Amino acid sequence: MRKLATESDIASFLDRNANWSRIDNALSAEFIAPNFVLAIELVNLVAVIAERMDHHPNIDIRWNRVLFVVSTHSAGGITSLDYELATAIDLVALELRGS
Repeated sequence: MRKLATESDIASFLDRNANWSRIDNALSAEFIAPNFVLAIELVNLVAVIAERMDHHPNIDIRWNRVLFVVSTHSAGGITSLDYELATAIDLVALELRGS
């Protein structure tokens, strides 16, 4: 089982990752795509990564807006696994913006 992140670790991650914020015991970020098709493409690319990591975010899609919420439920909060997934989501979103 992953160890819960400390408050200091969480604050440090959030300072370095402007897209992400904390909601209770989870990290969340909303990404805005140019259109619905690219929003779904973002979700599909993240789904592949999440499957590979065996760590799945909560996802809310509203036309071109995609909200990701990550937390390690088995640990009861935020762990290093959430940082890894959040970072991967950021990279995918950045690549889509550039295409």
